[in-house]
Amino acid sequence: MKGSVVKKGNRYYVVIEDQDPDTGDRKRRWHSGFGTKAEAEDERIRLVAAQQTGGYIPPSADTVGEYLEIWLTTINATVRATTLASYEVQVRRALPYLAAVPLQKVTGSLLNNMYGQLLESGRADGSGGLSTASVRRVHAMLHRAFRDAMRWNHLSRNPADAADPPKERGSLQRPFRTWTAVQLRQSLQHVRDDRLYAAYVLAAMTGMRRGEVLGLRWSDVDLELSRIAIEQTLVTVGHDLLVSTPKSAKGRRSVDLDVGTATILREHAGRQADEIGKADELWQDSDLVFTDPIGRPVHPNTFTKQFRQQIAAAALPRIRLHDLRHTHATLALKSGQHAKVVSERLGHATVAFTLDVYSHVVPGMQKQLADQFGAMVFGGSVEVR
Repeated sequence: MKGSVVKKGNRYYVVIEDQDPDTGDRKRRWHSGFGTKAEAEDERIRLVAAQQTGGYIPPSADTVGEYLEIWLTTINATVRATTLASYEVQVRRALPYLAAVPLQKVTGSLLNNMYGQLLESGRADGSGGLSTASVRRVHAMLHRAFRDAMRWNHLSRNPADAADPPKERGSLQRPFRTWTAVQLRQSLQHVRDDRLYAAYVLAAMTGMRRGEVLGLRWSDVDLELSRIAIEQTLVTVGHDLLVSTPKSAKGRRSVDLDVGTATILREHAGRQADEIGKADELWQDSDLVFTDPIGRPVHPNTFTKQFRQQIAAAALPRIRLHDLRHTHATLALKSGQHAKVVSERLGHATVAFTLDVYSHVVPGMQKQLADQFGAMVFGGSVEVR
């Protein structure tokens, strides 16, 4: 079937005859109006070709809002809870602009217009625009949703491919600050009497993420071998707590402990045993290493807040809790540790990622290598001409 172009008023429509798969009846399907006959003819050729190759998508009046609601429900069991929560945030940001738009009429220019409005006034509280990074997350969500729509035969093309999300300004890596070894030692001395002292030590001495520290179980700790296994994390979805697994295979790893950290964990186990005795029947056994006084998990946001308060009281340069991880990596690299070892310890996907994040450390390491290699080859200070 060749299809046809029909003019109604000042618009041109493409009409394709298609067979209903359920009844076998022939149906005439009308596709969106076009401003010129040439545009309609181009679309007719494309649709006929798609029909002949089995890629034809019948027109539908389903809106973006209706589709995204179904999409979130459908992918619920296939993504991590934190990923789903992030998608829900991005959907809420996009719906004011796209909810009533027919799914098959979304265009790249429509998305670009939405991105501009989000940058200018996209905050839910009306206080201004979203950041470039936030708008790019909306784009990523829509690209994934429209890609799934193609797989499910709702769309023939992904309109997000034709869109131009705002470019990230500067580096994608969020800037961070680190402490010197002396400052790190001072911070740990300051929190020595905190009941979660061992948690601060573990974060500083292993580079573990906040969720990995708070999700650590005693069954994953081997104090005889001074080693821990990172098998689960404690994360937040909204304000609710959820036990999850590391994001990648590399995130699931073993981490060796120094003697001092292992000793501090033993002392923490003794204090927790005292708390179990005091709590008696109120104790909620979770096998977690770090809990509140009756055995409940420590909320990650509470841990972060307490860290900020401790640092302010210690009069040290202000850093984020996550910067303890960066401090651990930076000090390890500066001490001469191989990047592969540091990467494995941190649970990074690749060594290249580790070197990219900590590229500011590499120049000094290269100078050290150059001096050592020169001394090895030339036997000391030799002027080369």
